[in-house]
Amino acid sequence: MRISCLFLMFCLAVAAQDVDQQLPSVAEIIAIMAEHDAQRAAALHAYTATRRYALQNENHHKRAEMVVTMQCQEDGSKKFETVAESGWGGARKYVFPKLLKSETAASMPAEREKSRITPDNYSFRYLRTDSVNHRLVYVLAITPKAANQYLIRGEIWLDASDYAIVRIEGAPAKNPSFWIKSVHFIHTYEKKGSFWLPVCDRSVTEARIFGATELTIDYFDYSLDPLVMSASNGAATTNEITNR
Repeated sequence: MRISCLFLMFCLAVAAQDVDQQLPSVAEIIAIMAEHDAQRAAALHAYTATRRYALQNENHHKRAEMVVTMQCQEDGSKKFETVAESGWGGARKYVFPKLLKSETAASMPAEREKSRITPDNYSFRYLRTDSVNHRLVYVLAITPKAANQYLIRGEIWLDASDYAIVRIEGAPAKNPSFWIKSVHFIHTYEKKGSFWLPVCDRSVTEARIFGATELTIDYFDYSLDPLVMSASNGAATTNEITNR
């Protein structure tokens, strides 16, 4: 029995080595990702979606929700319209408007390039392979080349077939405020038809006064430009669509 187990372990080790040898290099992975982004960016026109924001602070028993419609223009800029609000008045008056204002500003063409996950903004390091929804993904560490408000420090999960980002986890490269001790977030994406689209963002902000506050953003009711839907080259990658 011991001999059989040792032989099985040897076979698994050899198989793993063969898989590793077949993997592309980090430079190849990033080059292909950039190529796919460029191709899909050319096909991506305007789209609309609905978002539900939920902000909760358990320490102070506070909760607020907001539903908005978002329209993304062909140049990538975004416009938001609030549909409904409820709950914690302070969040509705100060936090939610600031979130929308910040994203609107970041979506402007001149600012959008500062947040894209590209070699201009990040260094990449291969970590491992993984599986997300039964699909092979490459997990890469990303390190920002500058500490600015638009960049992050963490990891990305990149689909090995479509070279679209399916998950991002990390923290801002620059602390947004003295009053904030830490921020940790997870962004997830799913393939719907030919497109990889954001489905959920979850972040926990540890503030010096209020303690931990959790923000959840759910994305749904996408409506994409018909020209995009008929594109023959597959999905708009999350690296592009989240910055458009």
